Amino acid sequence: MRGVYTPVTKIRRQIFTEIARLAFEGWSHEKVEELPYKIISGEIPQYRDSVFKERAIVGERLRLAMGLPLRDINDNAPISKGLSDDMLINQAYELPLINVIPFACNACPETSYMVTDNCRHCLAHPCVSVCPVSAIQFTAEGTVIDQDKCLKCGRCKEVCPYSAIVKYDRPCAAACGVKAIGSDHLGRAKIDYDKCVACGQCIVSCPFGAITDKSQLFQLATALKEGVPVVAEVAPSFVGQFGPAATPDKVKAALKLIGFADVVEVGWGADRGTVEEVHHYAKHVATGEARFLATSCCPAWSVMAKNEFPEISQYLSQAYTPMVETARHVKKTHPDHKVAFIGPCSAKKLEAMRRTIRSDVDYVITFEELMGMFAAKDVDFGEIEGEPFADAAPEGRGYAVSGGVAGAIANGVHKLYPEVEVKMDRAEGLANCKKMLAIAKAGKREGYLMEGMACVGGCVAGPGTLQPINKATAAVNKFKAESPIDLFEGEGEEDQ
Repeated sequence: MRGVYTPVTKIRRQIFTEIARLAFEGWSHEKVEELPYKIISGEIPQYRDSVFKERAIVGERLRLAMGLPLRDINDNAPISKGLSDDMLINQAYELPLINVIPFACNACPETSYMVTDNCRHCLAHPCVSVCPVSAIQFTAEGTVIDQDKCLKCGRCKEVCPYSAIVKYDRPCAAACGVKAIGSDHLGRAKIDYDKCVACGQCIVSCPFGAITDKSQLFQLATALKEGVPVVAEVAPSFVGQFGPAATPDKVKAALKLIGFADVVEVGWGADRGTVEEVHHYAKHVATGEARFLATSCCPAWSVMAKNEFPEISQYLSQAYTPMVETARHVKKTHPDHKVAFIGPCSAKKLEAMRRTIRSDVDYVITFEELMGMFAAKDVDFGEIEGEPFADAAPEGRGYAVSGGVAGAIANGVHKLYPEVEVKMDRAEGLANCKKMLAIAKAGKREGYLMEGMACVGGCVAGPGTLQPINKATAAVNKFKAESPIDLFEGEGEEDQ
């Protein structure tokens, strides 16, 4: 559904806009309670079987968008329960970050094989012949698969001459590369937080909009309203996200227009990490001192790798992520300012929750949440005079697309260590990342530079993005080519 404007998309963006407007115009408990009726008006349901259920779901989404936890189903409490002036501006993210709204979930069946109307009840019935547990039977009503017996092996599907047998996957679980989604006692989706790495792919895959993450949108907008100096650090994938009129220079100007004290490219921090990893690869990996270098700006991939492959975790990059590197630079030059990371990613919210990072990154919001702020402030990109970016080299800007991280490091090695051969491997999607790490663990990636991305396509495919992946990729590549900076000019082995 990525890049398709659906009713789920509409509701999400309405909620972000109303929350931002509430913060900018001044909030009260009464105004919060009115929002579900503003977003879902009238008495005829638009999306579900009951307008009251629609408003109840919107109420929980509003709470999460304000950084509040879900209410217990038996808790007779207002939407604004727990919201107070004390939690504004300085409220940090709290677990769980990704949440299933139980009564919004359709309780989709887990993986199964089903017989469709394409079945012709053929004489050969190869499906019956190949089933190892005799789970397929012919009945007067048609061919059926006994789900209690079925092993989910898929052999019946492969041999059916009419393509009458289909594999059914629960969308959220199919999108989860770490198998963190199971079922509760009513068959509704339930997240195993010991496995979850907050990649957010379940959020964009659920057709019922039952899964969402918490936001600091309300806190950030309140800080801007109160005049708190906040520097926006924008991820490289921001390019093209806000429509054709929102050129990079106009996005920078728009951020200042809604109250940010300054705007910097996270690509600056990506450049610093690139240089560090170029020298590390040439001096330690290529020489055989280290087995390989697994690198990425993606915290979801990094957490998965540490959780599931602790034996080789020492070969993961030790460089700060671009978000943290840039934030620490901002805090060093502006110690009295707060820092807001604006990007495509839910996992960055999880990264910012770490004890060692909370003092560096004060807020993390997505592009979709930022669009709510622009809408609340009636920002018209066609009427804004832009302010150029000149913070990052092509290498740092290229981190936004799959292959960009490894490509930047390889380019640096070729320039600074032309005698060193770079061996590379990369994977997109956490399931594929796990396969790549399993191969490395087995000793088949010695001397390699490896890149992992939780989202297929890279950061431009993150759950908080607004544009189709191909359009976003093209926009990033154009922005990358426009950089006037030569990252490796004057850089040499003696500098490290």
